[in-house]
Amino acid sequence: MAKKKKRTTGYTDDHAKAGLDTKFPDIETWQNQFAGYEILVDDPEFTSVCPKTGLPDFGVLTIRYSPRKTCLELKSLKEYLFVYRNLGIFQENIVNQVLNDVVKACDPVWAVVKGDFRPRGGISTIVEARYPRPDEK
Repeated sequence: MAKKKKRTTGYTDDHAKAGLDTKFPDIETWQNQFAGYEILVDDPEFTSVCPKTGLPDFGVLTIRYSPRKTCLELKSLKEYLFVYRNLGIFQENIVNQVLNDVVKACDPVWAVVKGDFRPRGGISTIVEARYPRPDEK
């Protein structure tokens, strides 16, 4: 019986980790005055770059969260998101990195980051990450 040849994609561990060691600017916050509500931040023109091909990726990035003691300051959040514009990073990593940085900035009650990335080569991708993460309960 012939051995099945393992299919290679040309993607390396360096591609998989690309962008994750980037020094992102801090996301500033301001003192929350209320409890029990949710905030939705929508970036309808989110862009990044494929770490292998260098081609641009386009999508809609949304951040939904319930603030605890502080809220995200939108101008600094916009400046934070601009860093991705020329950054080679996988879409899955974008969503998870943004979630980590939102949680670090404002310690929300809960948060959901969703990336709805436009088709490239006929395939679109939707990635969603939630806090608290299942393994952090």
